[in-house]
Amino acid sequence: MNKVKSVSVIGGGSWATALVKILSNNVDRINWWVRNEETASFIRKYKHNPNYLTDVEINLEKVQVGSNLPAAIASSEIIILAVPSAFLKDTLKNITSVDFKNKLVVSAIKGIIPDDLLIVGDFLQQKFSIPVSSIGVITGPCHAEEVAMERLSYLTIACQDTENAEIISKQLACRYIKTKVSDDIFGTEYSAVLKNVIAIASGICHGVGYGDNYQAVLISNAIQEIKRFVDAVHPINRDINDSAYLGDLLVTAYSSFSRNRMFGTMVGKGYSVKFAQLEMNMIAEGYYATQCIYEINKKYNVDMPITSAVYRVLYEKISPRIEMKLLSDQLS
Repeated sequence: MNKVKSVSVIGGGSWATALVKILSNNVDRINWWVRNEETASFIRKYKHNPNYLTDVEINLEKVQVGSNLPAAIASSEIIILAVPSAFLKDTLKNITSVDFKNKLVVSAIKGIIPDDLLIVGDFLQQKFSIPVSSIGVITGPCHAEEVAMERLSYLTIACQDTENAEIISKQLACRYIKTKVSDDIFGTEYSAVLKNVIAIASGICHGVGYGDNYQAVLISNAIQEIKRFVDAVHPINRDINDSAYLGDLLVTAYSSFSRNRMFGTMVGKGYSVKFAQLEMNMIAEGYYATQCIYEINKKYNVDMPITSAVYRVLYEKISPRIEMKLLSDQLS
C-alpha cells in the first residue's frame, strides 16, 4: 500500500473523536461514521461532537461525517473500529466480507464480543474472513481526554504483519502522539481487555476506602495475572512490562479519566451496577469484559483472583467491602 489516501473511523464516542483528531494531522481524507444522522448533521454544522470531547474542533476540510456505514467503509483503505464491543455485531449487521475485502481493519475497541466470547480480532476473522495479516489493534497507554488536550501520549499498533502495523502507525504519529509497532495482536488485545477489569477492581478498592499503598500491591499482582492469562491464551515471547501491557494497565487503573475506574469507584461506594451505568452515561468496557474473561478462563483455568473478585461483585452481587477484604488476603 502506497500513501494512504483515506481512513474511515467507525464510532461516535470519545475515543473515535480523538482518533479523528489524531488522523487529521496526517491523512487527507477521514470518513467518520456516526450512528445518528442528527449527530452527523450537528458536527457538519458546528465542527464538534455534541456528545463527547466537545472542545475538539473537527477539521471539516479533511473530515467527511455521515451515517452511511457501507459508504464509509467502501471509501477508505483503512477502517478503524471504535464502537463499544457490546454494540459491534449490531453495528456491522449489514456489512459483509466483500465490504472488507483488501482493506486493513483496525480495532480500537478494548473489549470482547459478549455473545461470542471473542476478542475483536478473532471476531473479524471468523465473521468476515479477514486475513489475520490485515487485522490491526490500537492499544495505549492513551486516554481520549488527554489527546483532546494534545498532551504527549503513546500508542502501540499491533499486527502480525508488521509492515501493515507500520502503515497504520504512520497515520497516527504526530506532534503529541508517539507510536510503536508490535506483532503481538492477541496478547495486546487481551491485555487491553483485562486492564479494564483491573481498573474496575482499582475503583472498587478506592470506593471502599483502600489507599495508595494497597493500590500498588493490587496493580503489581494484576500485571502478573494478566501475564498468566495472555501466556496461556497465546504463548509467545513478550515483555509484559512494555507500555502496551503494563503502561496501559497503569493509566487505566490510576487515571481520573478512566471510566472503568470511575465505574468501580461508584460500585465500591454502594451504587448498584445499573445505577452506576446510568449515571456515567458512558460504556465501561470492563463490565462486559469481566463476565467474558470469567467464562473464557473456564477453558484455561488460569489463577485470576482479581478478575474473579470483580466478577463476584458485579454479577453475583457480593458486597464490595467483603469481596475486597477476601481479595486482600490473597495478594502479596
